[in-house]
Amino acid sequence: MSLRHDVVFLFDVDNTLLDNDRVTADLRRHLTGAFGGERAQWYWDTFEELRSELGYADYLGALQRFRVEHPRDPNLLAVSTYLVNYPFANRLYPGSLDVIEHCRRWGPVVILSDGDVVFQPRKVERSGLWDAVEGNVLIYIHKEEMLDDVEERYPARHYVMVDDKLRILDEMRKVWGGRLTTVFPRQGHYALDPDLCSRFAPADVTLERIGELAEYDLARLIGPDAERVE
Repeated sequence: MSLRHDVVFLFDVDNTLLDNDRVTADLRRHLTGAFGGERAQWYWDTFEELRSELGYADYLGALQRFRVEHPRDPNLLAVSTYLVNYPFANRLYPGSLDVIEHCRRWGPVVILSDGDVVFQPRKVERSGLWDAVEGNVLIYIHKEEMLDDVEERYPARHYVMVDDKLRILDEMRKVWGGRLTTVFPRQGHYALDPDLCSRFAPADVTLERIGELAEYDLARLIGPDAERVE
């Protein structure tokens, strides 16, 4: 087992550190331009079917299914290239890298994300987040179900989880209880949906933007447990 840390910071990616809603909007425009409205809608319908089937967003998987249905479309390869070479660094929220650097003063910072095993790591790498967290990257199908693995890889007395989904924070709190501080940046369509948010308990810390986290000291974040951190 790895050395036990006083505190480990866990960060989601999509709509937490990176504006994934803008990425999706860009892709919608590109697909409509490349395939036309009808075929672009076919792609998104397939994308949602795959999300329901797999439990995570699979952009490349949906494109593979598009290829089976439309094998002669001349723009397939161009769309594939657009996806894998998308400039994700341009979609980081202001202050995202500063927040990571700020939290590294007290303990390891780890990317904890859901997603596939090709596109999601590519997103983390091309955005600059991979290097920012020194390669501490975990990507699961359902991360809230893998906390035992997280704890084995990054054992700690206390965890801080930053995520735009209250559902995820709520599930993690059930496992780690008082050892977890939940941080909720109100960014993206999930975080700004009042009906969805009303189904779950509030986070310990709510931010209007991720950059605000750089204004917090450790005591303000985790309370009495901060006294254990040198």
